Amino acid sequence: MVVLATKLYVEGDARERSLDSLRSQVENDVGELDVEYDVGVRHDDFPTVTLEGPDEVAARNVLAETWGEITEGFEEGETYVGTLESWDDEGFVLDSGEDVRVPTDELGLGPGTATQIRERFGLVQHVPLRFTYGEPAELAEVERDRLYEWTRGTGRLNVNSATRGEVRATVNRAGHAQDIVTVERLGLLEQSIVCREGTDPPGLLAAIGEYLPSELLAVVP
Repeated sequence: MVVLATKLYVEGDARERSLDSLRSQVENDVGELDVEYDVGVRHDDFPTVTLEGPDEVAARNVLAETWGEITEGFEEGETYVGTLESWDDEGFVLDSGEDVRVPTDELGLGPGTATQIRERFGLVQHVPLRFTYGEPAELAEVERDRLYEWTRGTGRLNVNSATRGEVRATVNRAGHAQDIVTVERLGLLEQSIVCREGTDPPGLLAAIGEYLPSELLAVVP
């Protein structure tokens, strides 16, 4: 069984739609392999995929690479994935099956409090982030590079509590399809709308915010 490093924290009809979306994505990931799978959700809202068949190991590796994997226990100096559960001025708390605190000084994302850094890089709640385990834990170098790359691009609008399909449909409904390059999946319910050159991320936020019951944060280059 693989525990995916993304969370299914919505309820009701939204939860069923999200599960359907996850099943479709898992099918895209491993559907061509000789394996049977079953998608479930753990008590802590992390999705699970139970695998059985000749290509079980290959399928597990594909899912772990695509989604990140929640593991039992940590080893010093190794990199893992957790979801951003909470923050204060002193650091982030990531959920990786257990809470891992990353102090502000170990984020490596420039000056400011952790709260200010979260807003500057558009880190919506529950977004998956890679960290290197230790005392203290630190944000992984590969994660720092990714987030800095966001600030050097054309701008982004990060969203939670919505599938990729729902975000695409919302952008289209708001009449702004021509203002974006793509919707990049960060997690199951966390997406990043990549703006076209010349599109103002805060302006796009104002335009589509009324259509999405989500947290939206702009990344301004």
